[in-house]
Amino acid sequence: MNTYFPCVTLLLAAMTGMAAAEPPHDADPHGHSSELVGVGHDTTLAAGHDADSVVSIVGTTRILGHDRGDAVAIIGDTLVEGPVDGDVVALAGDVDLKSTAQVGGDVVTVFGDVRRDPAAFIHGDVHSIFDGGHGALGWLGAWIKNCLLYGRPLAFAPQLTWAWITALVFLGIYALLALLAPDAVRRCVRTFDAHPGRSLLAAFIGILLIPVLFVLLAITVVGIPAIPFVGTGLLCTGLFGRAVMLAWIGSRLLSGRGQESAASVPLCVLLGGVVVLALYVVPVLGFLTFQLLGILGVGAVIDTVAHAWREHRSAFQAPATPASAAPATETPAAPVAAATLPDAGFWIRMAALFLDAVLIGFITGVLHHAFNLELMLLAIYGAVMWKLRGATLGGIIFDLQVVRLDGRPMDWETAIVRALGCFLSLVIAGLGFIWIAFDASKQAWHDKIAGTVVVRVRKAAATVAATGL
Repeated sequence: MNTYFPCVTLLLAAMTGMAAAEPPHDADPHGHSSELVGVGHDTTLAAGHDADSVVSIVGTTRILGHDRGDAVAIIGDTLVEGPVDGDVVALAGDVDLKSTAQVGGDVVTVFGDVRRDPAAFIHGDVHSIFDGGHGALGWLGAWIKNCLLYGRPLAFAPQLTWAWITALVFLGIYALLALLAPDAVRRCVRTFDAHPGRSLLAAFIGILLIPVLFVLLAITVVGIPAIPFVGTGLLCTGLFGRAVMLAWIGSRLLSGRGQESAASVPLCVLLGGVVVLALYVVPVLGFLTFQLLGILGVGAVIDTVAHAWREHRSAFQAPATPASAAPATETPAAPVAAATLPDAGFWIRMAALFLDAVLIGFITGVLHHAFNLELMLLAIYGAVMWKLRGATLGGIIFDLQVVRLDGRPMDWETAIVRALGCFLSLVIAGLGFIWIAFDASKQAWHDKIAGTVVVRVRKAAATVAATGL
């Protein structure tokens, strides 16, 4: 249900647009209609009447009278018992020609079959594209008729067993996520229960920033390979967010607001899922529930992750020096010694490098450079930032700093040698960067060449050391 909804919504918009452009006309006293168009229901040209054309969208077209034009059914069958001067078409449906049928043009089916009485007359040709496939798309017509047109994801109707199975499969996925990560789900539930408005704000901010993120990745060379991974991450976030909202609904039913539910998280998810499935069959409210669960769930996850990140940064900072122990006047801080700080690991350094690469790729993309200068600009950018600030923007975000092993301040010579050494680390399939994950000192090849190491520092300490105050 998470994937077909946008597609069929656009399809419905197109359908309703057609209906608006070609409104149905009732037969005049002489039995003539200019055009008959129906959306979401069957359209019948009665015996003794004639029309210029008959069209059904998500419905069956029945020709009992004289059709002077075409007889068309989109996601539905076309039944012909009278004369049709034009073509007979069924998209995602069957064509049934009775013995009295007379077709002046062609008979065309797409994802359907042609059933023809031997006495039926066809002046043109018969074209059956992907014949026998009506059952493959009949489910779509049933869902549009009984669900989409009523503004709900589910309904109790024939040919909708697949929809209920899909809903139950997703409910099982949500329960599995709750079983695998109960603490994470519970924490997100607490965040949403305490700050629903903040979660909603986080969701809207995320909705606004996600397209920007994909644009930035698309216009940069280094960011394009990351697009599938980012998309997968967003999909997983959406699924996990829905599991969180189902758990929140279930916990509210079992314990009430402001109280911690003693029930297991998967049980809360299943109970919330039953309630949501019941809401899904209610017209209009069904789709509102579907959309709100997705938006609020993503917002709760984003808000929880952001709060956890803030807590991590606060815990990483050392406690402040007591006022009684503080000197009367500030003295210049000594250069940061590598031996006194923890080494930065492989993944956090790669994350910082990725942010820097996206930044440089975006700049070069905006400038419409004529040559492939991303790597050279990235090296220049790194050398300048290491000398002036001790870290690039990506490093500053992740509290990283490049320091010399001898404890001396970073100079231009060391920064330039380290920047040029990055090309050596990259040239052999990036082995020089991968070396960070296995080296005891977490040094890349360019670190060893320049005599540097990347360490994790408190934000305040990094700023003081970088500015030389």
